[in-house]
Amino acid sequence: MWVVRSIEEVEKERNSVVTVGTFDGVHVAHQEIIREVVHRARMREGRSVVVTFDPHPKEVVGNYAEPIHLLTTIDERIALLKAMHIDLVLILHFTYEFSRQSARDFYARYLVNGTGVSEVVVGYDHMFGRDRQGTIELLVRMGKEFDFSVVAIHPLTVHGEVVSSTQVRRALLAGEVEKARAFLGRNYSLSGTVVPGDGRGKMIGFPTANLNVHGLKKLVPARGVYLVAVEVEGKHHFGMMNIGVRPTLTDGLQQTVEVHILDFDGELYGKNMTVGFLKRLRSEQKFASAQELVAQLHADREQSRKLIHEFVHQR
Repeated sequence: MWVVRSIEEVEKERNSVVTVGTFDGVHVAHQEIIREVVHRARMREGRSVVVTFDPHPKEVVGNYAEPIHLLTTIDERIALLKAMHIDLVLILHFTYEFSRQSARDFYARYLVNGTGVSEVVVGYDHMFGRDRQGTIELLVRMGKEFDFSVVAIHPLTVHGEVVSSTQVRRALLAGEVEKARAFLGRNYSLSGTVVPGDGRGKMIGFPTANLNVHGLKKLVPARGVYLVAVEVEGKHHFGMMNIGVRPTLTDGLQQTVEVHILDFDGELYGKNMTVGFLKRLRSEQKFASAQELVAQLHADREQSRKLIHEFVHQR
């Protein structure tokens, strides 16, 4: 896969099948679009192209009163697109000035005269250009003008809900990681570097690896304790992740993301770790004493081992 960050780096190929979007999360509905792009490009022996944006447009023209929660960093998005066998990813730097282009000017510059295009594949709710004025109806008219066809993919539902990045975010912010997995088609994950903590977990018999999450705006799920799958240096483990302020042991002012890896003994500081969320065990609690906390952690670990047994036998 070829990844470029300016239209000047792209060789125009008229026989390109192109999709345009932010694709945050690359969830199952995004995957339907991307598979269609790849399929149609192969059928016509052409090139499959994704045009996407960085930073996320909502970071530039969104509601500044609400925090931006990203499901994927740009590197994660690239890796997911690569796994789906896209030929070319064009990442356009999204600025306020960029957002003021008309819908027609955007498609004319970046697709018709840029990547080249024979077909455009988009989602049913695709909107583009200044103030999202471009609609699928406009895109069809432009296709007739510039000689490309337009394919709109129908909405995809999971358990009766239309899949969208917004729905995935809502699920994660509610701690519903299994619902998020159904929307994403994979476990939601956080990646980061293991950094030193205060050592309190080790003192109570549950040593943890503190994760400095990559991506300042990457969404961290709701506070609580989760069963997670852990990958470090290509090796796979299970663990219990705590997201929260540890109110029993601290003054509760600083949130941490930390994982106790089951059946593991080794040095992790400075290493990169990826954690995939499997199930929420419970919400964050403040216990009357450290002893009560330890008793609960033992119960959490026992529950985790039972769930791991179920996960392993489901595969």
